[in-house]
Amino acid sequence: MLKQLKYFQSVVYHRSFSKAAEECFISQSAISQQVRALEEEVGVTLLRREGRRFSLTPAGEVFYQKSLSITADWERLCQEMRQMESGGKARLRLGCLRSYGGPEFHRAVAAFSERHSNVELHLTTGSHEELYGLLVSGQADLLLSDQRRAFSEGYYNEILAARPYQAELVARHPIAQREAVAGEELKDFPCIIVSSAEQWDTERAYYREIVGLQGEFLPVGSLEEGRLLAVGGKGFLLLEGGGSEPAAGLRRVPLLRNGKPLLHNYCAFWSRENSGYYVEEFAELLGKEFPETPKIT
Repeated sequence: MLKQLKYFQSVVYHRSFSKAAEECFISQSAISQQVRALEEEVGVTLLRREGRRFSLTPAGEVFYQKSLSITADWERLCQEMRQMESGGKARLRLGCLRSYGGPEFHRAVAAFSERHSNVELHLTTGSHEELYGLLVSGQADLLLSDQRRAFSEGYYNEILAARPYQAELVARHPIAQREAVAGEELKDFPCIIVSSAEQWDTERAYYREIVGLQGEFLPVGSLEEGRLLAVGGKGFLLLEGGGSEPAAGLRRVPLLRNGKPLLHNYCAFWSRENSGYYVEEFAELLGKEFPETPKIT
């Protein structure tokens, strides 16, 4: 079946039985027979034959795209098994938004590690743009990040939840007693943002222009550093993704825009060209960590 899939893919790619036969090192009649055998196995016509020419049927179009994922998964699985056989460990490279405060990513990592102690995990955090760069350059296999641009067809973009932005601030502050607060009401209170020095200008522009926060911004390198400033009354920490109860002395207040919660999509992203067994299993485990939440579409 796998050979038949590869023969079919070669025929479609080259738009020629003869060129596909040359690439696959078999005769033209043999590759034609294998494609017909594949059609019989699937139970549908994949190619509409018109003399020496052919075209894909609607079913053939769908089947061709799906078959590419199947053969890619098989090749990655074989590679992972050969790596294990030779004494090496399979690896999975994961990234999480540095400013994300929820526990879901850590829980998914723990669940995956328990299932696959043989897989070497590489974990990193970063800003949206830093993580995006790692994914595009092939240096990360899967990300938990926020949605800031239109989804690309070259990637799986699984929306996990829509979560409100929250202001985490010292409990004694009057705003901390509110059930919610509009972003414009915080313009005189500095906003603490978790960001690397390299991404500071980009992050500040995003939160000012897109999120709508207009006050002063204070950059910090980690959530822990931001919380120290917040508990000292130096500003409010802009927290993404929700999470467990805040640390002692702090309180979280959801942000509003036009009287409604300021929601933001959080997603799992991974490349369609790098969708192997371990990547998809981690994506499934991560998805299970998120309760059913209305999503922004």
